[in-house]
Amino acid sequence: MSADLMRINANIPALQNVNILSQISDRIAKHQLRLATGKRINSPAEDPAGYMLARGLEARKRGLQVALDNVSNAQNILDVAEGAYSNIMDILQTIKEKATQAADGSLNTTQRSAIDGQVSALITEIDDIVNNTTFNDNALIDGSFSTVFQVGEQGTEQLSVSLSSADSATLGIDSIDLSTANGASTAISTVSSAIDTLAQDMRALGEYKVRLQSKESNLSNQVTNTESVRSTLEDADFAKEQMEVMKLQILQQTSLSSLTQANAAPQLVLSMFRQ
Repeated sequence: MSADLMRINANIPALQNVNILSQISDRIAKHQLRLATGKRINSPAEDPAGYMLARGLEARKRGLQVALDNVSNAQNILDVAEGAYSNIMDILQTIKEKATQAADGSLNTTQRSAIDGQVSALITEIDDIVNNTTFNDNALIDGSFSTVFQVGEQGTEQLSVSLSSADSATLGIDSIDLSTANGASTAISTVSSAIDTLAQDMRALGEYKVRLQSKESNLSNQVTNTESVRSTLEDADFAKEQMEVMKLQILQQTSLSSLTQANAAPQLVLSMFRQ
């Protein structure tokens, strides 16, 4: 007969089973928490190194996501500016057509004056477009817009953007005169130069947009890859956790059965005193 069984002041086998049962219950609770939260690491104590790495990766992902939002805002700003540039380009093309028309000797003074008035209105419209093209109360194409977009999670990951003015004075068309054939002829060359200048400005804007598109693609990939690594470190494997819970529940039941038997064993001692 076991020596532990003969000790009547302490039931050692029962105490051992209680300790084992407590450990199993704690392990079940840990796996059930993982199933409830979806995370393998719910506190630094579970995996200090993994917790630290996961927090660092989460911070990086959130920084990248904000940078991605910044890139989207920058693209919206450039889209607004591009739309305004395009409208002005259309007007310049119309003005050139009118200048070519006014330079023809078949027109009389009245007809040229009418064309000149129409062109003056178009030039005024160009300046109105410039004055009304804003984003968050910031004028975009009057020559004052120069800023730095934060396009990465690091302080050095920035894109400097400056947009050129497209008003009539900058383009050199504010004083063209189509009331005479000679003035109209000169205006053709002036407007052609303005078109070339605006085309260069739009080319520069296009280069900014190409860079932003590249950064957007790169940031999207970084966000996905960073989240993938964090998920591997921190997120729970539901199939594995459920399997562990089922295994531990079986052990819990067998431990309870064993505890019942351990509590019943001291009754054998009493049989020694029975007659």
